[in-house]
Amino acid sequence: MADTRLPLFSDGVNLTQKELLACQTIARALPEKRSKARANLAGHRASLIKGRGMEFAEVRHYQPGDDVRTIDWRVTARTGKVHTKLFVEERERPVLILLDLSHSLYFGSSLLLQSVQAAHLATTLGWSAIQHGDRLGALIATEAEHLELKPRSRQQGILQLISAIQSLHERQLNQLSEYQSEPEHLFRACQRLRRIAKPGSLIWIISDGANLTENCLAPLSDLKRHCDMGAFLITDPLRQGTLALPKQFQLPVKEGNREMVLNRAGYDAWLQKQLSSQAHFTQMMQKLNVRTRFIDAGMSLNDQIGSLR
Repeated sequence: MADTRLPLFSDGVNLTQKELLACQTIARALPEKRSKARANLAGHRASLIKGRGMEFAEVRHYQPGDDVRTIDWRVTARTGKVHTKLFVEERERPVLILLDLSHSLYFGSSLLLQSVQAAHLATTLGWSAIQHGDRLGALIATEAEHLELKPRSRQQGILQLISAIQSLHERQLNQLSEYQSEPEHLFRACQRLRRIAKPGSLIWIISDGANLTENCLAPLSDLKRHCDMGAFLITDPLRQGTLALPKQFQLPVKEGNREMVLNRAGYDAWLQKQLSSQAHFTQMMQKLNVRTRFIDAGMSLNDQIGSLR
């Protein structure tokens, strides 16, 4: 019998384009956040910087360097002093999603694989970006490859993201038995992101935190100087210690190509490693002054909209 808690078109393991297209509904519930623009970008986003644009802001005294075309002659005639009009500039910013699809995310104890939840989140953020007139790009990272998607507008941006996530997720799922450790692959992804992200971009980091090493701090710090940044940590009830378990049990667990059976003592030790990894991720984000939001793979994303705002 189908689990009625599952998102539309999802089975929790395999990823389909239909379920990623359905994330558009969640994105509509997300508010647009105004932030100070950091670069001279033209587009549809109203910034807090006042200058030339379409939306009138205020009138003030003319200052040397102001465009004479913006002089308000009515106010100037009435006051006897030259006044100029100011407008709210429109800005179109690139939104870049760093999506971690490492093998450690192909884990799930309740509703969804963490990789599936990460895909739902990335696509929802993508839908939100294009709905607000931004250009959407991504860097999807696995142990074997980095897939770079250049920022594109409107439907082109979201459709290229959906296609890339779905195909790469399927490849990773089919190669779990061939898993090979690659401890610095996210570091290389961060270095690459530093090269492709333009000043003024908004960067979302989506990961389970298992593969983000201290080496990642340097390229991410460089990015944070010129870009806005936010982070999402994808968790699972078993890795959080929130799943109800009996006092004594034998629990089969598979991570990558490693299989084990945990009793109570073994699980407690394993859980501490998971929590330590998550804490390390949040501490790294704190060093960058980046807020970390937690997203649980044991719940549908629609039930966690509050964490996305």
